[in-house]
Amino acid sequence: MPPHGVALAPNAGDYGVSFLADTSAKVFVAGHSGMVGSAVHRRLAALGFTNIVGRTHAELDLTCQPAVDKFFEAERPRYVILAAAKVGGLHASSAAPAEFMTVNLRITTNVLAAARRCGAVRKLLYLASSAIYAEDAPQPIPESALLSGPPAPGNEWYAIPKIVGIKMCQAYRAELGMNAIVATPNNLYGPRDPFPPEKSHVIPALIRRFHHAKATGAAEVVVWGSGAQLREFTHADDLADAVVLLMEKYSGHEHVNVGSGQEVTVRELAETVREVVGYEGRVVWDTSRPDGVARRVLDSSKMRAMGWEPKVELRDGLKKLYESYLRDGAMNNVKA
Repeated sequence: MPPHGVALAPNAGDYGVSFLADTSAKVFVAGHSGMVGSAVHRRLAALGFTNIVGRTHAELDLTCQPAVDKFFEAERPRYVILAAAKVGGLHASSAAPAEFMTVNLRITTNVLAAARRCGAVRKLLYLASSAIYAEDAPQPIPESALLSGPPAPGNEWYAIPKIVGIKMCQAYRAELGMNAIVATPNNLYGPRDPFPPEKSHVIPALIRRFHHAKATGAAEVVVWGSGAQLREFTHADDLADAVVLLMEKYSGHEHVNVGSGQEVTVRELAETVREVVGYEGRVVWDTSRPDGVARRVLDSSKMRAMGWEPKVELRDGLKKLYESYLRDGAMNNVKA
C-alpha cells in the first residue's frame, strides 16, 4: 500500500508503462537550458533516455500559442516536464510585475493547452515554487497550506502565476483526464543559476558580492537584514532526482513539496559562501533593511515517503557553484 496521501501511478507508470523503462520515448523538457531544466536533462540522459527534446527561447517562444501548438503537433512528445519560467529575485519581479505575471501565465496556459490538444502526451509535470505559500503559513509548510493566505509581499507577481499553474493542472485532470502533476520546490541553487544583479537569487548574489570584494580588495561586504531568518536550500540535481521519481511513481491531484530539509540562517549561509569564495574581509549586516519571512521550510514528508532523499550537502553544492561561476568568466568581470 502506498503511504497515506500518496497516489501512485498504476504499475509504477501510466498506461501500464514505467516512465523509467520508457527510455526511447520522446521527453520534452521545457526550459532545458535553465538551472532546473538542464539538471533534469542531465539526469534523464544519465538514466539512458535517448529522445530528450529541448528548444531555446530563440527556437520556440513558449508565450506564443501558435508556435507552441505547431511544436507539439510536429514533435508529439510522450512526456512533458515544464521547467520553463521567467525567474528572478524579489527585486526583479517587483521591478517588472506585469512582465512576470504575463510571461509565466502564458507559458503555463500555452504548454498545457497544446499538450492536451496534440493527444500524444501521457504525463506532464509542472514545476511550481514555494513562493505560493502565505507569509504566515505553518512551519514546516504542508501542501494543504496552499491558498491559506496571500503570498508574501513582493512575491505575488511570481507566486500567483504558479498558483494558477497548480490549479490548471488540477482542472485539466478533473475535466479532461490529463495526467498532470506538480512539484513544488523550495529555494533552489545549482549550475546555470543566473548571476546578473537584476536576476539573481540570494546564493548567486552572495557569491557575486563576495567574489567582487575579494577581487577588488574591499574591506567589507554589506548584506541586507539581520541574517537571522531561516531558509531551506535544495540543489537542482536533487530536484531533478525528485522529478524523475514523481514521473515514475506519482499521479496524484495534489502538488508535492520538494525541500532538502537543510535549514540554515542567512547569516550562516553568508558565512559559508564567504569561506567558499575565500574572502577575508568583514561582513556587515544592514539591519535597516527588511529580513522578509522569518522562516520558510517545506514539509516534504510526502516526497520522502516515495523514497526521495537529497544527496548534495550545501557546502559541497556552493563549492561547485563557485567553480562554475569562475569558469564562466567571473575572474574577468568583477562588477558587483
